[in-house]
Amino acid sequence: MTKSKCSSSSTGAIAGRFARLLAAPAIALAHYRRRKPHKHFFDDPEVDLRWFKRFSLREILVVSDNFSNKNIIGRDGFGKVYKGRLADGSLVAVKRLKEERIQGGKQYFQKTIEIASMTVHANLLWLHGICMTPTERVLVYPYMSNGSVASCLRERPESQPPLDWPKRERIALGSARGLAYLHHHCDRKIIHRDVKAANILLDEDFEAFICDFGLAKLMDHNDTHVNTILLGTIGHIAPEYLSTGNCSEKTDVFGYGVMLLELITGQRAFDLARLANDDDVMLLDWVKGLLKKKKLETLVDPDLRGNYIDEEVEQLIQLALLYTQGSPTKRPKMSEVVRMLEGDDLQTEEMFRQ
Repeated sequence: MTKSKCSSSSTGAIAGRFARLLAAPAIALAHYRRRKPHKHFFDDPEVDLRWFKRFSLREILVVSDNFSNKNIIGRDGFGKVYKGRLADGSLVAVKRLKEERIQGGKQYFQKTIEIASMTVHANLLWLHGICMTPTERVLVYPYMSNGSVASCLRERPESQPPLDWPKRERIALGSARGLAYLHHHCDRKIIHRDVKAANILLDEDFEAFICDFGLAKLMDHNDTHVNTILLGTIGHIAPEYLSTGNCSEKTDVFGYGVMLLELITGQRAFDLARLANDDDVMLLDWVKGLLKKKKLETLVDPDLRGNYIDEEVEQLIQLALLYTQGSPTKRPKMSEVVRMLEGDDLQTEEMFRQ
């Protein structure tokens, strides 16, 4: 009886050791993946993280004051943005993405880094660094002291003067140049898919920087369009994209045209508040309605207080309507848009004749 018990105990011990031996590789692999998440995180092996400064989570917590609510300077569907200061004294914007279970969060992080690794332009916001841990995904950008075009138009404090007309013209040209670079000068064509005033940031000199590439789509230069799921912001989405899912560089041209109308009017692209005056909720329709009634003074942002040249405003409105035509084939390319804004009258006249 004693011998039987000893034999059973010995067999159990051997089985236990054998089970631990079998489990050890799985435990080691899980531990390695937790320690080295960047080796397994990216679907695209072409993305090289060595291009970006790698911040530890401890550094990020110091920079953002433990993600303090008092440092929040923005937020969207993917996360919150915090103002922070690096050890060298430079200011940064820290975007903390939501948990990985948020739909599209992983793709947003990947796409942002992928685009940042292949673009360099004076009117594109660059990525300063990243932080990746098993629980956190953080993007670090240079701090833009004047916020977004949207915040300057509609959320500025009374102590801050409104955007004057020359600044608005410079913003229009700078953002057009950034989009033209994405469409025509990268190894692959990059479609932003969410061009709007909220996604154009302004530095201390009010130079424009296109940001937020998490929804961007890459295409070969010989592709005319790509069919994809509908992404973007209501009021900025081109009609062909809305109805068929077909997205192209002309989709961005449409969004850019609506952004121009935001610059001119100071209004939102989609605003239910306009219903109170029996007006159209869509900015594009509202502008067209006022133009038919020849009410230019009602259309222009009252913050400008009449400090603009009527002919310049009228021309920019006409260009915005050209860029937002229903048919994508009738919209110019962004390279042509840049030439128009730079004063190429022949280019402008040719497009209006089409």
